[in-house]
Amino acid sequence: MKKIVGVAALSFALILGACSSDNAGEKDDSDFPKKNLEFIAPATPGGGWDATARAIQKILKEEDIVDQSMTVINKPGGNGEVGWQYLSKKDAHTMAIDSSLLITNNLLGQSDLTYEEFTPLATLTTEWISVAVKNGSPYETATDLMEQLKKDPASIKIGIAPGLGNNDHLSFVKAAKTFGVDVTKLNFLVYESGGDVMTSLLGGHVDVATMAVSESSEQHLAGKFKIVAISADERLEELPDVPTWKEEGVDMVFPHWRGILGPPDMTEDEIAYWNEAFGEMVETDSWKELLENNGWEDFYQDSTETTEFLKEQKEMYTELIDESGLQK
Repeated sequence: MKKIVGVAALSFALILGACSSDNAGEKDDSDFPKKNLEFIAPATPGGGWDATARAIQKILKEEDIVDQSMTVINKPGGNGEVGWQYLSKKDAHTMAIDSSLLITNNLLGQSDLTYEEFTPLATLTTEWISVAVKNGSPYETATDLMEQLKKDPASIKIGIAPGLGNNDHLSFVKAAKTFGVDVTKLNFLVYESGGDVMTSLLGGHVDVATMAVSESSEQHLAGKFKIVAISADERLEELPDVPTWKEEGVDMVFPHWRGILGPPDMTEDEIAYWNEAFGEMVETDSWKELLENNGWEDFYQDSTETTEFLKEQKEMYTELIDESGLQK
């Protein structure tokens, strides 16, 4: 009889031990990350998205913020569509660079994806957008330019690249709309690249060009053409003579931002992990040096702030695309 009781007790102990192991396994499931991480650059190597992803990967590793191995994967195509489609089918160990194209692709009917289908993790950087005029232009200021467009919206040739609906285009539309211009009549000439736009402006084939400050600042400083306004909230240290749109009487700030997107259905613990990691990353000297070297501005927002920011951006882009005559 004692032997039977002893066997029963042993069996009970084994069952308890098994239950404890299962519970421990469940606890381990909340630990994140558990495996190697993938970081998607939804473009070819060498571009802005790729450079951003690889810089983040390098800093997270060198600053000992993330222990797991992280691999940057290029998924080019469809203005980011291919990379974001890939992300939509992955788990929380994969994330991707995103930008306003995630919103505008959908609004322009080029994608079924929306930001609501993903988990916004962070907004990190912005570039500002410039408007430049050719040397000898009758438009000495952005106000002069807008006054003429208000009189005759089609009278000025405006160069952009690489297509309608991008930030260069829509930031100009927003500035003009805010000033009271009929933006459906604006005369945009579309070029394949920013370099082509600059060549066209320098050659006098367009009167005005809109492009990232990082593309235009060198030519402005060299006196090849003149930047008359930037979309920032204050003057830039590297361009102290260039006013903001607000200074020109146009109440507008328009960031050209990049952020990080996670897959659908991430848990609170997984989101909290990246909030802490990215929050620590943007305080490092390595990150601040990266911003300075690339002409990027700090634009950090955590997951909650980014979710609200994307909602506001979608509302703005919806209105701009509708009013500019671009249709889904």
